[in-house]
Amino acid sequence: MLRLSQATGRVPRGSMAARDSRYAAFFGIMALLFAGSATVTAMWCLSMATMGEIPMAGGWTMSMAWMPMCGQSWAGAAASFLGMWVVMMAAMMLPSLAPTLWRCYRAGGGARPTALAGAGYFFVWAMAGLAIFLLGAALAESATQWPALARAVPVAAGMVVLIAGAVQCTAWKARHLACCRQAPAGIGTAWHQGLHLGLRLGLHCLRSCAGLTAILLVIGVMDLRAMAIVTAAITLERLAPAGPRIARATGGAAIAAGLGLIVLRIGPGGL
Repeated sequence: MLRLSQATGRVPRGSMAARDSRYAAFFGIMALLFAGSATVTAMWCLSMATMGEIPMAGGWTMSMAWMPMCGQSWAGAAASFLGMWVVMMAAMMLPSLAPTLWRCYRAGGGARPTALAGAGYFFVWAMAGLAIFLLGAALAESATQWPALARAVPVAAGMVVLIAGAVQCTAWKARHLACCRQAPAGIGTAWHQGLHLGLRLGLHCLRSCAGLTAILLVIGVMDLRAMAIVTAAITLERLAPAGPRIARATGGAAIAAGLGLIVLRIGPGGL
């Protein structure tokens, strides 16, 4: 049977069954990880919503995610945010990352290098989350002390959305998106090869998602609706055949939304 299969160029049934079994097991694990991270993220967001938000000068409210809880140190607040951030990134990125990791597995890497590629990918996002918390906490602390700065935040948020939309339409964005969309040529079997691939892919992804991540942060990092919209945009631009056009269309929508937010704040009845 094996000779006949080689002569005819057909894949043996046993090989096809083994491949299908690995495919089902791999994506079953990915589905469980996604469901678990999405559930934890939703519970975390609902828990934060019950704590309320801090009303600020300028008519907006600030999430408690940027401030320590009662009796919590700043180090504890950073650790809590980082844990939430990594779980949230798993929920948001796994739908578009899973096919890439499967291609890594099929390219000959095996389970261990593929797992390390995933670990390297999320390590990049964890470091980004730490930097985001430090910047966000500093801005939150400053806004609570300086009302003039707090009043400028809504207009600044509109400008961030506007700029983020413009970034979506740049060649820089297109280059990093292409790196995220292309299949890995090979991963190798050594542990450092998988880790290196994950780090490289994570850096490309971080740059490609910079605009959409900025939009999420200014709209509401704990807003489930915003997370769902950004997740859908990231997944479509990565996996859909017309991904680059979707990225530009998303950028156009963000530019319009940013302009609307600015006009709303500086127009009659605004600032």
